[in-house]
Amino acid sequence: MSTFDPAIGLSRARSAAALLPAFAATIFLSATLLFSVQPMFTKMVLPLLGGSPSVWSVAMVFFQGVLLAGYGYAHAMTHWLDPRRVAFVHLGVIALAFVALPIVVASGWGHPPADHQALWLIGLFGASIGLPFFAVAANAPLLQAWFARTTHRQAHDPYFLYGASNLGSFASLLAYPFLLEPILTLREQSSLWTAGFGLLGVMIAGCAILMTRNMSGESVAAARETAAAPTWADRAKWVALSFVPSALLIAVTSHVSTDIASAPFLWVIPLALYLLTFVLTFRTNGDAVHLWLVRLQPIVVAPLVIGLMGGARAYWFVAILLSVGTFMISTMICHRELYLRRPDASHLTGFYMWVSAGGVLGGIFSGLFAPFAFPDVWEYPILIVAALLCRPGAFDGGWRVWSREGAICFALLALALVPRIVFGVQLPASAEPAWMIFLVFLAAAIMLQANHAPRLAGLTVLTLVLTVAYRPGLIQTDTARSFFGVHKVIESADGRLRMLYHGTTLHGAQRIRDDAGKPITGKPEPLTYYYHGGLFAEAINATHAKHPKARVALVGLGAGSLACYARAGDKWTYFEIDPEVVRIARDPSKFSFLPQCAPDANVVIGDARLTLSENGGQYDLIMLDAFSSDVVPVHLLTREALAAYMQRLAPGGMIAFHISNRYLELASVLREAAGQQGLSMHLKQDKTVTAGLPH
Repeated sequence: MSTFDPAIGLSRARSAAALLPAFAATIFLSATLLFSVQPMFTKMVLPLLGGSPSVWSVAMVFFQGVLLAGYGYAHAMTHWLDPRRVAFVHLGVIALAFVALPIVVASGWGHPPADHQALWLIGLFGASIGLPFFAVAANAPLLQAWFARTTHRQAHDPYFLYGASNLGSFASLLAYPFLLEPILTLREQSSLWTAGFGLLGVMIAGCAILMTRNMSGESVAAARETAAAPTWADRAKWVALSFVPSALLIAVTSHVSTDIASAPFLWVIPLALYLLTFVLTFRTNGDAVHLWLVRLQPIVVAPLVIGLMGGARAYWFVAILLSVGTFMISTMICHRELYLRRPDASHLTGFYMWVSAGGVLGGIFSGLFAPFAFPDVWEYPILIVAALLCRPGAFDGGWRVWSREGAICFALLALALVPRIVFGVQLPASAEPAWMIFLVFLAAAIMLQANHAPRLAGLTVLTLVLTVAYRPGLIQTDTARSFFGVHKVIESADGRLRMLYHGTTLHGAQRIRDDAGKPITGKPEPLTYYYHGGLFAEAINATHAKHPKARVALVGLGAGSLACYARAGDKWTYFEIDPEVVRIARDPSKFSFLPQCAPDANVVIGDARLTLSENGGQYDLIMLDAFSSDVVPVHLLTREALAAYMQRLAPGGMIAFHISNRYLELASVLREAAGQQGLSMHLKQDKTVTAGLPH
């Protein structure tokens, strides 16, 4: 006859009651650490590659890849080992990862190479934070699998804990730019993360103890046998529905940060929204919201596809809102469809592994493949169309409907492109009002196709292609894409001007024909903000007044416009991070500033903050005109950067910064840094227009 011990019963009751709060808190802390380290370490690395937005894109590929490795590790461990042994092994991995802390940039990697920067960057991330990030990455599926093995009443469907995981991720991402970054230095942030990692190890050990005390009697193998096994078609759908949001995340982040700033504040907003969609969609009640989002998606997509490819002159903040709105809505639709296709809890780790695999593939597509495969940012519109194909019921009509609608769309597209391809028809600038009316008509047609997925996707493709082919007033003659962005050489429709764009911003222009259409010969005239009488010319003339044979360091080459201000006896050194810019500037068929005015110009390739410090020369004038689209790389404006410039500035010399930006006020930032160096700062603005081009 057995006897009941009240003390033992009470202890078990308390441990059972502690299951949910303990597991939720541990998953929350793990997610907080997982996503706070991402902007923190990327910020450490950012100055090594010129503040390029591509640094974050490649970083996301690394993080997604290690996340997949962590999910695969969790899946293999729970599949082959008893949960108690899994706990023992995982605590060992955490202890080993603790040895690699605190987080710092790994030594011995030198400067980034001129080519294959992405692979170099992935290697640096792996050497610096690979093991700690892997140890944390495995926790979300592993802890959910442990919870599913317990006697808790919600153990049969632990997917709601994924909401707690992403809520922690969301909170950490919002806290980083608003709380951690302004208050703590990077070294202090690293120390705080190390302390959090130690606490996480203790909490995981506690969860392992609670699991063993409240273990369910049903074995993992038995649960798998009774549950329906996922098919390969199920896995393909999981991959596809996670591929599109992940790829869109990188594309949208790059699109936004290219024109505002490459900084954690703008990195974390799309990522935080991405994680928030998991919180909002991985729950029991959500079908009504899902239906409204499906109806809203075409209404947001229609104006975006017009403005995205240059068909509309929308305000940039409107374009950004449309980009973020389309991303948020499309991601929520995809993630809700994922939740609705979730398997039984016995197949939980496999589900997360395949979802993570789709995320990795999406990251590789946008972060690594697209920059080298596409001459322009084609991945963004491609992904918008792909998001439309992820709508519920998109393929319910079968391939017969899709083939019929696709044939109609292809015929319309071919018919529309015949004038452009065969006869070279180009719309003049005067046709822009009529063109805009036509695009509005197409946008309205897209909005009316919410219930017809094939027509919706077909009309979107048609609109995207037409906006590129028939943009009025400009003729694109060359496009070059590198790790640092997209460079376009464009001629005006009247053939008088040739311009260099990086992203959406003009960075130099040359008059190549006069008003009569005759080619202009001789020394080229600098235009835009480089014009004679402008602020650049003023700084150069002031330096020549003091130093007839001036030593000049120019950060940012562009089209090479300033080369024509050099005088005989001057010593000019250009510092340019992007080899594609150097290629364009040296090509006389593109721009003749450098070939005619400084054919033997000394151009140093690399990030100016590093190469200028190592060059060893003294300069009478240091001019910083470095941009990524409309963004001034912020690391070139810091106190540390200014101190490095001062070491290369000759007595009585001058440092001139170009700090214009559509969104950010940078003068106060620079004034504070200058004051700490004991320098006086003079701010000047120039709103003159030359050759019809504002600057």
